[in-house]
Amino acid sequence: MRLTRIRTSQHRMDDDLNTRLKPLRERIDALDAQLIALLNQRASVALEVGEVKKHFNAPVFRPEREMQVIARLQEMSDGPLAAEHISAIWREIMAASRSLEQTIRAAFLGPVGTYSEQAMFEYFGHSIEGLACPSIDEVFRAVEAGAAQYGVVPVENSAEGAVSRTLDLLLQTQLMIGGELALPIHHNLLTASGTLDGVTRVCAHPQAIAQCQRWLSTNAPRLERQAVSSNAEAARIAVNDPTVAAIAGDRAATHYGLGVVAPMIQDDPHNRTRFVIIGKQPTDSSGHDQTSLIVSVANEPGAVFKLLEPLAKHGVSMTRFESRPARIGTWEYYFYIDVEGHRDDTAVAAALDELGRKAAFLKILGSYPRAR
Repeated sequence: MRLTRIRTSQHRMDDDLNTRLKPLRERIDALDAQLIALLNQRASVALEVGEVKKHFNAPVFRPEREMQVIARLQEMSDGPLAAEHISAIWREIMAASRSLEQTIRAAFLGPVGTYSEQAMFEYFGHSIEGLACPSIDEVFRAVEAGAAQYGVVPVENSAEGAVSRTLDLLLQTQLMIGGELALPIHHNLLTASGTLDGVTRVCAHPQAIAQCQRWLSTNAPRLERQAVSSNAEAARIAVNDPTVAAIAGDRAATHYGLGVVAPMIQDDPHNRTRFVIIGKQPTDSSGHDQTSLIVSVANEPGAVFKLLEPLAKHGVSMTRFESRPARIGTWEYYFYIDVEGHRDDTAVAAALDELGRKAAFLKILGSYPRAR
């Protein structure tokens, strides 16, 4: 009898729940019908835009325009959707519209499951065709050869600093930086079994190992640490070798079917990696931009001060300053600098003009919307 009363009570609660939810669900269904109609109207207009672009041979992807659209919508919104929700939703809407005009391919450091792939999806949306490359060098080559219109490469990490290979390739390439993305990095320790039973070594990209040094020394000191080309490659190895643990993100764990031994093992809980988007097309001003450049100076007293003087003179703020050896047999350096503003802005243009006359070498890598 008691069980019968419990079941009757549960049925009443379910009936009451469904009664209260029914009108709300009907309102949502009606709103969804309006949304799909409006989204299809938007897509039709986007196709018209695409035809105009074809006539003028204009690029399909305009990162500065997409950033302006998202920023305007964020300012218009009264909630409850937060700014990041609006960004995520409209990024996918615009990506779907782009794919109706043209299939866009982006190269990234592979295999599938890397943070570079995640950065690609977060920047372009999921209506993008990815091209997995075995190295950062191959990402640059793919874009230079036209196998992909864009490339996504890591340039610096908040814990370990600059990605030196990317900096070296930016010096050598004719490609331009057209965008950036700061991606939170959450490392997991992964194995085929979900435990450390029988595991003797841990594999990961060298930077990932460095970012988890303290955790590994405290919790898995006996594991040999082996550097591989990417975290996703480490995950691929771990699938077939029960003696291997991998350091990788959630995407790699899901793709390769690995178990999580320990989540969030990065030493810095706020660990982030900055990625840049490389391509052949310059980016117009968005109103919230950054310009990246490489300079070198003569090896003489006060040379670096003279190098930075034009920026201060014209009121241009420097947000990053990184040095790399010139590798020409002498104690000379290239300086990688990021400044606020677009190269077409009056103050930035004046500072760059003066800097070009003072520097022994100046290369403007690109002006592009800053990551928000």
